[in-house]
Amino acid sequence: MASKTRIKLPEKTAVGDVIEVRALINHVMETGNRKDAGGQIIPRDIVKSLLVTFGNVTVFRAEFGPGISSNPFVAFYMRVPGPGELVFVWEDDAGVRTTERTPLLIG
Repeated sequence: MASKTRIKLPEKTAVGDVIEVRALINHVMETGNRKDAGGQIIPRDIVKSLLVTFGNVTVFRAEFGPGISSNPFVAFYMRVPGPGELVFVWEDDAGVRTTERTPLLIG
């Protein structure tokens, strides 16, 4: 799995605001349906899930299938409960996890 991620949050926000959270991970997303130059099937390797938590509370969860594009991008909205840290955990078919932590600033 590629470990390069991009996360976009508002620079500052207030408690109770509804904000848009954007996240992208660089990943080839092989479906298992393509063949290489030698005619061998390229094994499936996709990001199968994304879990986003704030504190110990799940704020977003997604399950992906082979129809998702390379470098999956997600966007969701959440109400700001207070200052803290968003934790993004992507997991691929091999069980490899990529974790990114991003502070949510109030002010």
